[in-house]
Amino acid sequence: MANKTRQQVPSILQSQNVFLFIPNVIGYTRIILAILSLYYMPFSPWTCMGLYTVSCLLDAVDGNAARYFDQCTKFGVVLDMVTDRSTTTCLLCFLSSAYPSWRIVFQLLISLDLSSHYMHMYSTLTAGASSHKKISESSNRMLRIYYSDNRVLFAVCAFNELFFVALYLLSFEGHSTFPQWSLYTLAFVSLPVCVSKQVINIIQLVGASQSLAKVDIEDRKKAVKKI
Repeated sequence: MANKTRQQVPSILQSQNVFLFIPNVIGYTRIILAILSLYYMPFSPWTCMGLYTVSCLLDAVDGNAARYFDQCTKFGVVLDMVTDRSTTTCLLCFLSSAYPSWRIVFQLLISLDLSSHYMHMYSTLTAGASSHKKISESSNRMLRIYYSDNRVLFAVCAFNELFFVALYLLSFEGHSTFPQWSLYTLAFVSLPVCVSKQVINIIQLVGASQSLAKVDIEDRKKAVKKI
């Protein structure tokens, strides 16, 4: 029966290599661009930001490519999230050295970002969801809007990154021909969205913790019944 079922599966599906799916190749390109941006980060801010920005913008491209070519994979989802978290963390690490008096703030932002997304992904997978973006109706409204509307998701993530980018470019004050007032304006405009993103991270962390605690309680109840 198993052999018969296997024969019914088109040979093209059996020979597919997930690692070479188009959205995943785009993901590898994002990583290469991010690494190059890190090389230029200490001494060439505009080259760095050009590479960094393209890497971030490709985040929207790989998701659309996955849906267009019907190549949505769990590996691709995790690769995408890990790349996002890693690039933002690297930028925040630089900011912590550029603004030493604010170092603890950047360290806390890194911790919140990593812990929130890890807890959220782990809790959704534990609950049996097919994606960390599948939010139940009982979840926080702000979190539902964030994950259910791609336009909101893109805008929040983009302005969050733009705030950190503005801070990065301002750290080269006096060494750049770009008008400083425009960078301050960019930082001022994007700050409220950046703060909102951190609030979402906190909501996500609390919600994921509660979901995992519920799973633990259910498991303990089942264990007691077996005794």
